[in-house]
Amino acid sequence: MALSGLFRKKTVQDILKQVAKNEADGHNALGKHLTTRDLTAFGIAAIVGAGIFSTIGKASADGGPAVIFLFLFTALACSFAAFAYAEFASMVPVSGSAYTYSYVAFGEIIAWIIGWALIMEYAVGNITVAISWSDYFTGLLQSGGIHLPQWIQMDYLTASNGFKDATALMQGGKTYENLGAGLQAAYTAWTTAPTIGSFHFVADLPALFIIVLITALVYRGMKESRNASNIMVVVKLCIVLLVIAVGIFYVDTANWDPFAPNGVSGVLKGVSAVFFAYIGFDAISTTAEECKNPQRDLPRGMMWAIIICTLLYIAIALVLTGMVRYNELNVGDPLAFVFDKLNLKWMSGIIAVSAVIAMASVLLVFQMGQPRIWMSMSRDGLLPKKFSTVHPKFKTPSFATIVTGFVVAIPALFLNLTMVTDLCSIGTLFAFVLVCAGVLVLQNKPEIPRGKFKTPYVNSKYILPVLMIAGLYYAFAFNNKATMAFINNEAQTNDATTIITSLDKEESAKVFNYLESIDVKNKTAETSDLEHLLSQYQDDDTKYAEVVKGLPINDSLKYESGFSLFKHKIPMWIFLFVLVGLAVWAFRKNLSLIPLLGLICCLYMMAELSVWNWIYFTIWLLIGLLIYFTYSRKNSKLNTQVVS
Repeated sequence: MALSGLFRKKTVQDILKQVAKNEADGHNALGKHLTTRDLTAFGIAAIVGAGIFSTIGKASADGGPAVIFLFLFTALACSFAAFAYAEFASMVPVSGSAYTYSYVAFGEIIAWIIGWALIMEYAVGNITVAISWSDYFTGLLQSGGIHLPQWIQMDYLTASNGFKDATALMQGGKTYENLGAGLQAAYTAWTTAPTIGSFHFVADLPALFIIVLITALVYRGMKESRNASNIMVVVKLCIVLLVIAVGIFYVDTANWDPFAPNGVSGVLKGVSAVFFAYIGFDAISTTAEECKNPQRDLPRGMMWAIIICTLLYIAIALVLTGMVRYNELNVGDPLAFVFDKLNLKWMSGIIAVSAVIAMASVLLVFQMGQPRIWMSMSRDGLLPKKFSTVHPKFKTPSFATIVTGFVVAIPALFLNLTMVTDLCSIGTLFAFVLVCAGVLVLQNKPEIPRGKFKTPYVNSKYILPVLMIAGLYYAFAFNNKATMAFINNEAQTNDATTIITSLDKEESAKVFNYLESIDVKNKTAETSDLEHLLSQYQDDDTKYAEVVKGLPINDSLKYESGFSLFKHKIPMWIFLFVLVGLAVWAFRKNLSLIPLLGLICCLYMMAELSVWNWIYFTIWLLIGLLIYFTYSRKNSKLNTQVVS
């Protein structure tokens, strides 16, 4: 088969003919139940979840009140991508989302890659939400006096890594009582879990429970899923508005000064957490075949969902950072925390209940989107035919729904929350990048049938170079120190926790003796907690750097430098080189500005993620390519057609 066969494309006309044929004979046709209101509710259900109840705390602690600008930036990036999604959804109103759009724009191999990435996005996203739901649910049970054993409410990786860190900190002089709540829980889970030989049985059973429950609901039907989602959305919107209404009376504007305590870098540090708060609006596009009027309703549903959620996020961020100082918000349940701190216990209870409902609604939308991707790939022959089976009564992709239940449930028992959050973000951003690029590729092809919605055209030929020059001016004029450190790969000082947890017993003793010798406040007489003693200097960067420099341990424990530091910058260098290429492409082809900005913003947010996420994501894509070349390529329904 010629190499060009990898890029064989589906035409919009053929896709629409197949959809019409399915609807005419009822074979493999999905039930049509959704309106603009339902789609908006699904979008809100997907977006208002872990972001507003969990990750907003960490982002606010890093960026201060100025985190609202990060929400605006992320919303803008998602809006640019939403325009591209809406244009494709209007053009190709089927259940494949970015996978089908890429099949039309780029060809089969790219469609496979994006479909495989979407499978990871939804699966990993569901795992993330299930773990977060479990945390809130077990917390709610504890507040009601029901205490589950730690080893059945925590994943294996968190318990294992937490036990190692806790042991290292206690070796450095910290007592168990002075460990953070998370480390205490991990240590307890690991030490009290049943063991088989050296294996500790630690598994998140509440996460398994909610996945089974939601999968059963999604299997049962779209109408039932829609009704459940709408009820949950009404409940959590009422709670969010109640939080804003009550919290606004406790805002102290002094807490908004300084507004951006850690500058631009502090605000952007939370980009992964904040972006994760927005993903989910793209899941709406997987329901295209179940919309009564997809070409009109899908674009409206996406836009309304993003607008409403952005306003809510900004209001919540301002209220939270006004009620308490930003540096106190680095907690897993920031909304409950601030009201508990102000002795409004009744509000904490309401928030805990609403968080459980909110997480369940997010899981519902994600668990609904994933089997529809599997179904679309199966229809094209890229996955076994069984995945395209539609239940004769419920009109849902039944087999794919059951399989995705297992794909999500098993890893949720054992995987770590941070790892799956970032993996979900990179998979989603990759999909956004390709959808935006697809609109740019098709913009000058008049033979492609257009839907009712089209992204407004603004020529980016000169605008993008001007924006790039403005960015360079800002980087060197106002952020010169950080820019030069990035370019020169200057060594960075490790924080106190990283240093202390990497020491053995002998090194710990040396560090304590050194800290005792420079101690002018006699803190070492009060405690032998090395992390506490070293972290007291972190408020003053210059002083902290001086203290770390004098520590009697190897420099590799004190600093990150050389390739070990540079590898984390590789994604950003990739972004910068691609940006130059995009500027050339835009100049030569008069590209449309909105999808181009969507592509750039999403690629930038990918660059802000850890290099390890890129590595894990690459491994996932390589596994997908192995499946493609051994099964999908020869079984593709386009295999017997002439390559265009």
